[in-house]
Amino acid sequence: MIDLSKLTAHRLQSAPYSWAEIDGLYSPEDARALADTYPHDHFKTVSGYGGAKDYEYEARQLIAMGSHQVVNPHALSRQWLALTHSLCSLQYREAMSALTGLDLTQVPMEANVFHYGPGANLGPHPDLADKLVTHILYFNQSWNPAEGGCLQILGSAEACDVLAQVVPVVGNSAILVRSDHSWHAVSRVVSGCRSSRRSVTVTFYRPGATSSMWPADDKTPLHHYEKTAGGVVS
Repeated sequence: MIDLSKLTAHRLQSAPYSWAEIDGLYSPEDARALADTYPHDHFKTVSGYGGAKDYEYEARQLIAMGSHQVVNPHALSRQWLALTHSLCSLQYREAMSALTGLDLTQVPMEANVFHYGPGANLGPHPDLADKLVTHILYFNQSWNPAEGGCLQILGSAEACDVLAQVVPVVGNSAILVRSDHSWHAVSRVVSGCRSSRRSVTVTFYRPGATSSMWPADDKTPLHHYEKTAGGVVS
């Protein structure tokens, strides 16, 4: 499903930290199918304000932390099941290792699906210290950057210090190598936006880490997420 040669042939940018934008990950046919059948099931609302970072979005487990377990596979299309197979493969881990220069072949990994609807955002932050590398895959057929929802590569903790921006169109992706200064954010999706910003985040962790997105005692109720012309139906 993923053209791994796109990863192995690429080189990381070094400023303001180690990161890359890589597009063309799927065939045109697979890209359309993945966008058309993007998951809407088993989401939870995640939000927080006033702490180290502000955030608000909808999240769904795709691959459970530290395993090859696909979560709620019955609700996924054939193309999405093929994508999970690619993400769980040793070949994908080897390609990501070659790109980043870090051995990711044995470390814990999880993958989560996200909807960023109107008002959703993720404030400036470097990732948690137990994360090694994050690969963000995008699934919108088209996207207007003026409506927000773009990954912003920051030169500092200041939201206005934007050095690069990644648009969330299907086939495009971003790789972030975690450091104490790997500042990034997702710009707020504007009110009235007619689609959610759609992504999957694959995160590679240091050995012994646990999932911050899905802690063992998490009792948050899950719901169906659907963006309509009149708003969000959960």
